[in-house]
Formats: sequence, C-alpha cells, structure tokens
Amino acid sequence: MRIISGTHKSRRINAPKNLPVRPTTDMAKEGLFNILNNIVDFTELKVLDLFAGTGSISLEFASREALSVTSVDSNYRCVDFIRKISKDLGIINVNAVRADVFKFLDKPVHESYDLIFSDAPYDLDRIADIPELILNKGWIKKNAWLIIEHPRGIDFTRHMHFYQVRNYGKVYFSFFMQS
Repeated sequence: MRIISGTHKSRRINAPKNLPVRPTTDMAKEGLFNILNNIVDFTELKVLDLFAGTGSISLEFASREALSVTSVDSNYRCVDFIRKISKDLGIINVNAVRADVFKFLDKPVHESYDLIFSDAPYDLDRIADIPELILNKGWIKKNAWLIIEHPRGIDFTRHMHFYQVRNYGKVYFSFFMQS
C-alpha cells in the first residue's frame, strides 16, 4: 500500500502478510480522497477510522495533516502495526485503539468527530447497522461526514442521512451527512 498525498506522499508501506485484513485498494483510496479534497479541509478534521486494519486510511488522513485520527480495530497485530508505522514515520496525530468496534460505539460518547470512516469486513452481518450506531448517538458532529466502505450488495440509499454512493471496481463508498 502507499500513501497518496500529503507530508508522506508516495511512501510505500508493507504490512505484514499475517494481518487478517482486506486493505482498500490504492485506486479506490485515491478516488475517495479525490472526492474528499473537494468537500473537507483536512487540517480541521478529527477523524475516526473504524475497522482500521493496516491503517491505510488513517495514515492517509494523518499525512494530509488531519488534527487527529483515532484508529479502532479489534486485532492486536493491526493496532501494533499502526502504532509502529506511525512511530517510524514520525506521525503523532494517530491514536490506535484496540477494541471491538461495536462495543466501542456502544460506550458513552466522549468525543465527536468531523469524519468517520468505516471499512468493516465485507462478510460482517452488521454493516447495515453502522449508520444508526454512529448517526444517532452523537459520535459525529453536525454537518460532518460518515463514509462506509462496503460490497455491492448493500444499499443505503433509503437512509435519511444518505448523500451519495461511489463505486471503484468492487469497492463501494456510501456517504452520509449528519445534518
């Protein structure tokens, strides 16, 4: 994987092969961040990256100088890798948290975010529950974005906060705006 832009532009990162992840493809990530370039100011964002995996999305936000990035994953090897690569790159605005995402979201909200990205495993039964868990509990600020990466079979278009869906190969991004 590589960091596309920002202070660590073009930096290649080799994740260990034993991580149980399906990283967002570089093509899909580039498409996503091209959209985000037009709708957010990265330097003003507090980001929550759910199911962070290798940290590819977290590191991209950090490289673009987001205020802070909280990366949540249940796998200790993923969290250790995010911490290690952040330290190796001198990135101080990433906080990797080892937690089950659903238990994390079920706790009382102590901080709201400007952008939340979720890339749950495609075979996870509860992907469709994620918007409600985030949008109705105070995790996201007003006029902030929730982006869910998902496979083709999931349709969020009827959700009241749904904004748009974009497709890059087998990767779909559904955008929601908290109003």
